[in-house]
Formats: sequence, C-alpha cells, structure tokens
Amino acid sequence: MHTFLMTLAIISSILIIIIVMLQESKSGGLSGLTGGAEELFGKQKVRGAELILQRVTIILALIFFVSLLCLTWLKF
Repeated sequence: MHTFLMTLAIISSILIIIIVMLQESKSGGLSGLTGGAEELFGKQKVRGAELILQRVTIILALIFFVSLLCLTWLKF
C-alpha cells in the first residue's frame, strides 16, 4: 500500500507540473500585485481547453493531497 501511494503521489505531482505549465497566464506576473484589482476579482468565464485544464489541475491536486495524507497516516 505504501508503494502504491508513493507512486500515486509522484505521478500526480509530475502531472500537476505539466498541466500547470500548459495553462495560459492570467496576469502580467508580479505587476498584478501592485494594481488592477478589478481584473483580479472580475468575473472571468473560462471555456474550452482552459476549463478542462483547470478541472484536471484541481482533481490532480486533490489526488496528490489525499495520497500524502494517507502516507502520513500509514506512518503512525
């Protein structure tokens, strides 16, 4: 079980990195911190491939988080 959870955590972490790198940037980097609050909190409708990438990122993050929690629980 430990090996399965460790493999799941490693694979999900690699996939998270790849999926996040595929997503388009939503701001101009650190310039978004100094101003432009209306852009930050504005309603943005996401469609198509961006929506799929966001959902896959959320699912992979949950898998990663749960697998690490289970690994920690198995240590005790």
